[in-house]
Amino acid sequence: MGSSCGLAGVLPVPERCAARLGESLKRRRKTPKSMARRFSFGPFLLDTARGTLTRDGSAVAVGQRALRILQALLEAGGEPVTKAALMAQAWPGLVVEDSNLSVQVTALRKALAAGGMDDEVGIVTVPRLGYRLPGAVAVEESQLAPLDHGAVDHGGRPSIAVLPFAHLGDDPAQEYLADGVTEALIATLSRFRWFSVSGRGSSQVYKLAPKDNRTAAAELGVRYLVEGTVRKSGARLRISVQLVDAPAGACLWADQHEFADADLFDVQDAIVQQVAGAVEPALLRNVAAAAGQRRGGLTAWSLVAQGTWLFHHVTRPTHLKARELFRQAARIDAELTEARLWIGRVSAGLVAYGWSDDPVRDLQEGRAAALEAVQMDAQNPYAHYALAIVANYDDDFALALRSADKAIELNPSFALGHLVRGMAVLFAGDAERAAASLELGLKLNRYDPQNFAWYTFAALAFLFAGQPERAAERAIAALKVRPAWRSALRVAAAARAALGRVHERADWQRQWSVAPPSADALAPLWRHQLAWAARMEQLSWRA
Repeated sequence: MGSSCGLAGVLPVPERCAARLGESLKRRRKTPKSMARRFSFGPFLLDTARGTLTRDGSAVAVGQRALRILQALLEAGGEPVTKAALMAQAWPGLVVEDSNLSVQVTALRKALAAGGMDDEVGIVTVPRLGYRLPGAVAVEESQLAPLDHGAVDHGGRPSIAVLPFAHLGDDPAQEYLADGVTEALIATLSRFRWFSVSGRGSSQVYKLAPKDNRTAAAELGVRYLVEGTVRKSGARLRISVQLVDAPAGACLWADQHEFADADLFDVQDAIVQQVAGAVEPALLRNVAAAAGQRRGGLTAWSLVAQGTWLFHHVTRPTHLKARELFRQAARIDAELTEARLWIGRVSAGLVAYGWSDDPVRDLQEGRAAALEAVQMDAQNPYAHYALAIVANYDDDFALALRSADKAIELNPSFALGHLVRGMAVLFAGDAERAAASLELGLKLNRYDPQNFAWYTFAALAFLFAGQPERAAERAIAALKVRPAWRSALRVAAAARAALGRVHERADWQRQWSVAPPSADALAPLWRHQLAWAARMEQLSWRA
């Protein structure tokens, strides 16, 4: 497939190439968004619906940005594509340096060469302009499955829209409250970064012309929907909300929240914080569980999602397997922030639960990965959380506190930010402040698979803050999540003794003695708070 713009080594005429590029882009714009395209070239197949590149049916390890660049080159039909156009394709809405494009093109060249593509027909540099991909290309177009929202171009990430909340009260003048909740919830969910959120303008049309969830999701190009109602009755406000998997027609999570009708602006902030704090982990659980069942053609993002699913099983084998998936995702996509931050999180988990064969090396890897994540996306609260959790188990409580505070600053609804802040403050020796942060985090995220640990931290904070009754309550809450968690059993025993009910302690001690051995995730606390360690020893075992 030739080009009068010039072959490699022949100086092209930029104006002529730009004109031909414009024609190419016009042809591309004529392709309906509802059409999927499959490009066959040499032994390779690029499937834009699935976001995968395969060679003779086997997946080729290439990141999503590289795939977008490849798609643009293939769509150009052998014509040159400018650097600016390629960067707009790979980093939509962002300003990046040329070096980032060079890194992606180099990764593409290596992947294609490893797959058997000759250098002569590989990606060609067009001096002073950009790149071209010569060679025969067969294009197959087909209608996207109507509800295959995972195929909508969100870079492989989950996608969600917030439908306008309905106001069920009798006073139409209070309609603004439902509108305010909708708008603020969209803004708050957008701060989580790991999923795409449809803008307010896209979904607002359904306020005047409601449609069923499947149709609305298909038109918005998303898989998940958040919908709800606002009802004011007397001095109380009731918010009902649910998270829906539209293609499956399934309600994944639903809840109700009640608030005293004080200052409506303060109430709106509280509503949004609680709802967003609950929706995000519910979405994460569903996405991770779905990825855990997926096989074949894995992208870097789907590897992260599978690793997340394994991570939340909270066992040594699943943590180790999750780490390998996160490492693999990081190798495939050098710019995927989530791969790095999850390496940080899983490294901290391995050390915390006593599952690491080399804690020093694991903490070094986790810290380096978390720092990379923060540098790659400083606005991502999860990245700062990853750095905070690693720093806690590396005995750097000052860094942990700064990172936790930054995560909360970026998103006040981020439950893990409040939880890891409570951990840092507890390890540093301030029980009362720790209890406050931990309680807020648990209120925002009542269903985290690792809440057995967070409840235990809260129980200890209350115990050392002189509130043994609350400590006992939180220890029992931890045991409801993981019944044989030895740390919680020990705190329950200590709380009974602190309440003067030593005779009740024996049953908890007995349960502790037969529970499976496990690390307590509290090693930094006992290393640095020796007085608390001695007090815990006395309350747990001595008369």
